This record gives sequence, C-alpha cells and structure tokens, in this order.
Amino acid sequence: MQACEKMIRVATVEACRFMVDCLHAAGANREAAEQQAKLLIQADKCGHPSHGMNRLEFYVNDIISGACEPNNKPEVLKETASTAWIDAKNVLGATSSHFAMDISMAKARETGVAWVVVKGANHNGMAGYWAQKATDQGFIGMAFTNTSPLCAPTRSKQAALGTNPLACSAPAASGESFYLDMATSAVAVGKIEMQLRKGEPIPAGWAQGPDGNETLDAQVAFDTKCVYPLGGRELTSGYKGYGLGAMVELFCGVLGGSKYGHHIRSWSHTSDGTPADLGQCFVAIDPNCFAPGYADRLTDCIQHWRNLETLDPNLPVLAPGDKEKAAVLKSDQTGTVSFVQQQIDSCLALAKRLKVKPIECLQE
Repeated sequence: MQACEKMIRVATVEACRFMVDCLHAAGANREAAEQQAKLLIQADKCGHPSHGMNRLEFYVNDIISGACEPNNKPEVLKETASTAWIDAKNVLGATSSHFAMDISMAKARETGVAWVVVKGANHNGMAGYWAQKATDQGFIGMAFTNTSPLCAPTRSKQAALGTNPLACSAPAASGESFYLDMATSAVAVGKIEMQLRKGEPIPAGWAQGPDGNETLDAQVAFDTKCVYPLGGRELTSGYKGYGLGAMVELFCGVLGGSKYGHHIRSWSHTSDGTPADLGQCFVAIDPNCFAPGYADRLTDCIQHWRNLETLDPNLPVLAPGDKEKAAVLKSDQTGTVSFVQQQIDSCLALAKRLKVKPIECLQE
C-alpha cells in the first residue's frame, strides 16, 4: 500500500452536518446526534483524528444493530451528596457523559469534590473532552473509561485490558490551563487504523503481532489488536502503563458494575448487536476548597515548563495541552478540518448506504 500524504479540507460546519445526518438516519434523535457530532469534530480539530470522524461508522453500526439505543434516558441508580452511580441505559456516549459530568459538577459546587461512576455506557470519544467540560466551569475535571481488551500486560501475548484512557483538565490564571488526555496503552488502536488509512507502517513500540513479537505492519497490528502498555515492554517500564490501565479498570468497570477487562466485547466496523456496557468515571473538584493562589501556581508551572531550554530550537518544550490548543486555534481560524482521502471515501460510501447528502469537500 502506498503512503498518501494529501489531506482533504472540509468546512467544520459541513463535517458536523454530515455526522449529524448520518447518526439521525441511523436512528438517533437530533439532540443526541448533535452532541455526538460535536464530540467527534472536537477530536478532529484537536489533531486526534483517530477519535473523530474515523469513529462515526462504528456508532452508526451500533445503532442500526441495536447494540446502542440512542433515544433512551440515563438514570441515577444511587447517590450521596458527593457521589452518584448511573445507568447510561445504552445511549450514545456523548449523551450519558454530558449527563454524568453535569451531575458531578452540580455536586462539586455543594461539596467541593464529586465522583460519579457510570455503567451501561458506550464509547464516549476523547476522555479529555469530558475533563475540559468541567474546567470550562472552573473545576478540575477528570474522566476515565474502560474499553475493549486491546492491551497486553507485560509478559503476556494476550490482550486483557483496554487502552483505558484517563484525562485531567484544570483552569489556571492568565488564560492558561492544564490539559492531559492519554491512553494507558502505548497507543490507541485508532492510531493504528489511521496509519492504515494513510497506507503507512506503524512506529516501533506500538503493537505486537499474533506471535507476541513487535510488528511494524499496520494491518497485522490492526488485525491482532494487541498493543503494548504505556512504556512498552517490561525493560522499558511497561508495567507502569499496565498498572495505570488496571487502575482505570478499578474506577470504571469494577466500581461501576459494568463489563470489565477481558469481559468487554470487541468493537469494530461491524456490530452483532451486543451492547458494550462500558464503565466510565467523571470527577469534578472545586480548587477553591484548597490552598489560596492555586491558579497562579499552576500558571507558574505551565509557563516554566514551556520556557525550559530546548534540545532543538525548532522543537520547543510544550506544556500539557499546548499541541491540542494550537490545533484547535488553527482549525477555528480556517473554519476547516482535514481528512485523508481514504476517510473521505469511507464517508461517501456511508452516505450512499444511509441515503444522506454526501460530505462536501473544499476545492483546493
């Protein structure tokens, strides 16, 4: 397969329109479709296309097969002043995640800290989107989710944990903010899928083949679906990523009473109608409940990190979130998002299948 570097530009509003139309045609009501589309387009704007339009067909197939029931209403099963346990009722990930983080923020306004756990959930895109939702309201936000078993613990040839991402976002002073969104595996499988779309091999340290040995073949890695934990092999501290992934599983599937680890279904471009039943966790913390001057101290940290002497003048040190903020700014300035040609081709095929207006690309 030949590498394809050409990127196709699409107006952001048009990309959102297309995703809403597809989700609505599949069976989601307009509000649910719009929430999910906003979640996906933010990933594309942030420079994380693996979690953007790339995931649209997965959601569509889940709705059509009955694996996802997008028009249900999430339900609070149990709560205290600072905690809640929620049944997502198998709705789209954006619907239940907005519901859960709104509850977490409301409780944190009263108690200072809130911890909300969800069962019966579907994939909810970038974890950072939900942490940022809390930060936009002045809270330190955290979000965790378990995923399909795709990550092999150190010393194992078999996947037993998901990529299990975690995210933390926090407001600072002087227009600064902290933003961290990371998988606890070396890479998300969506990144491998993007290499496939571009016709390129994967970098070393990402994934192993069916024999347990490292592979650079994107197709083999995607078919095997067995990525390394953060840190790679045991010699390079992969056991730390394994431990972080296990911690996320504790907060989500185990604590929430949903599917966990090796019990979670495999997720792909096809759907057999099996509900995902993922576990997710949403945390909101009011920084005003702690030491005065928090925002100034965080800003001092961020600006110090960014101004550290660099090894390469062309590669400045970045504070957590700088890369994403720069990508969003560029996207907002142009009013566009960009996709590889193979992604556009997939969208055109999906439009034909769902009988919706095809996505319109901008002429260069």
